[in-house]
Amino acid sequence: MLIYNSQMHKKQEFKPIEPGKVRMYVCGPTVYDQIHIGNARTFLCFDVIRRYLTYKGYAVTFAQNLTDVDDKIINRANEQGRTAAEVAEECSQAFIEQMHRFGILDPDIRPRATREIAAMQEMIQGLIDQGYAYAVPSGDVYFSVRSDTNYGIVSGRNVDELMSGARIEENEQKRDPLDFALWKAAKPGEPSWPSPWGNGRPGWHTECVAMIHRYLGVPIDIHGGGSDLIFPHHENETAQCMCNWHTPLANVWMHTGMLTIDGEKMSKSLGNFYTLKEVLDKYPADALRLLMLQTHYRSPLDFSFERLEGSVGTLDRLKSCVKNLRWAAKAAPEDGELNDADHELTRAVREAQTEFTAQMDDDFNTAGGLAAIFGLVTAANTYLTKAGEDISTAATLRAVDALEELSGVLGINLAADEEEGLPAELVDLAKKEAGYAGTSPEEAADALIEARAAARKAKNWAVADAIRDGITSLGLVLEDTAAGTRLTKKD
Repeated sequence: MLIYNSQMHKKQEFKPIEPGKVRMYVCGPTVYDQIHIGNARTFLCFDVIRRYLTYKGYAVTFAQNLTDVDDKIINRANEQGRTAAEVAEECSQAFIEQMHRFGILDPDIRPRATREIAAMQEMIQGLIDQGYAYAVPSGDVYFSVRSDTNYGIVSGRNVDELMSGARIEENEQKRDPLDFALWKAAKPGEPSWPSPWGNGRPGWHTECVAMIHRYLGVPIDIHGGGSDLIFPHHENETAQCMCNWHTPLANVWMHTGMLTIDGEKMSKSLGNFYTLKEVLDKYPADALRLLMLQTHYRSPLDFSFERLEGSVGTLDRLKSCVKNLRWAAKAAPEDGELNDADHELTRAVREAQTEFTAQMDDDFNTAGGLAAIFGLVTAANTYLTKAGEDISTAATLRAVDALEELSGVLGINLAADEEEGLPAELVDLAKKEAGYAGTSPEEAADALIEARAAARKAKNWAVADAIRDGITSLGLVLEDTAAGTRLTKKD
């Protein structure tokens, strides 16, 4: 398996630190509002990467933090006349809810910054003791960038070049404009915690490092986030780790490309800013996943509602294929000897599985993986058309299993998308129009289909229309397939 390592600027063969196991961390959100679809794209990409590593047989331990103390949270709380803790808790729950709606798996470990203060203070003290950090009279603590001879190892930035663009703030107590805050002295009305340097709160670059060290150990196998985090956030993270514990923070750094809207940067001022909740309130989560996964995770993604509408159609095509395969298998007679069409479908299943794995092994190429899935969809639809009533249950269900499995790796859960049970009112309709005497809605549906077909054959249009109208009134439609007619719920 090849993974593009952002630090090395190339694909490398993935070799976990501990055979068969992967320790993985992805920077989580600052919880002050609903997350936007750009954030969601990053979390989706790493959700799929995690799923695929699991599919490949790795035991994955996945951690993602919640930044629940930050200037943005404090400012939002002041705007709303609430406490920062109230805003953070509400937005944390909203984030988790939207992740569930989007089909994102919960992390194995979800630490919150406010509950990890002791671990952060311990790390900060270690950096001070080793001469990599210093406290100033105000109570702030800074990391000394120039004390780290490896600074720039992740981003490729040169310290002297950074200095040329630095601005020195008025009344600055830092020794160097490049130094960054590990601990911020408390201001009136802000949340704070006691520390050896005075009451205060951690700097943003501090929390992830301490939490990774505590819960996963360092180095970890994979550290991920959006490409906007490479500098300064991830650079500052690894600097603290290397200086305090004298080991890299991660063996592989992975970063997702940015998301634009119709070719423009997403911005509230441009009126093209969309939260994940807004989109999921109007469109299926799986359609949004399909749209985003059609672009490689490292590439920029241009989002548009026109493209999303197209993905709704793509999703319908996938679901319809699986639904038709299931129906055909259910209606098929007992299997006899497999014919050429059956063997051809079985071969298409194997080819799709092989191609999907090859594409995903090449730096998680989800676009290629989707192409493999839809290649199988085409083969399955062709099979259903050609086979007619000569359907093999075994070959058909093998295709269903493959489509469910491969789609499931991408977080598209076709296995759970079985048609809901037919309404009980169907039994009453069948008793009235078809003389049905049983209690099963499924058997009632078969009786109505047969009765309508018989009425049409006898040109008894009144009975045929009455059956059709009764079916329609229950929110169902008659659908003709290669394996026969069935009742399905209206879209």
